[in-house]
Amino acid sequence: GAMNPCPCGFLGDSTRECRCTPLQVARYHHRLSGPLRDRLDLTVEVPALPPEMLSEVAQGETSAAVRTRVVAARDRQARRYADAGIRANAALTPTLMARHCATDRAGMRVLSTAVGRLALSARGYDRVRKVARTIADLADAESVGADHLAEALQFRG
Repeated sequence: GAMNPCPCGFLGDSTRECRCTPLQVARYHHRLSGPLRDRLDLTVEVPALPPEMLSEVAQGETSAAVRTRVVAARDRQARRYADAGIRANAALTPTLMARHCATDRAGMRVLSTAVGRLALSARGYDRVRKVARTIADLADAESVGADHLAEALQFRG
């Protein structure tokens, strides 16, 4: 689903002024409880594009290239978890996470810092690790590194 940045929808918009008070914005964001936010794997802020940019040729990776990487990552996950009866990182149990989401010392430092700074709950911590495993799969990496964890944390919102 999607959610505006504030009740009027213009917070952060460079062309229109937000009419909301800081209190209204805070109340709006607190409509999603902590436990509900913990259940969101990815949170991405998508700013409005100026009309002239809507007709421009897209930059970066093509949809076909992204699709190829996603299909390869899903196949990798299905093979990895075939014996466990699951097909994707999202369904990992704590035991499987310990085996397949393990990271090195640098990754553990990233996680430790995030737990302190972001006040991650146990559920949030596990979700970051699962998203990082998926990012590693998309990069065709065998193990979860600090860079994958840092990227996963950027999606916490």
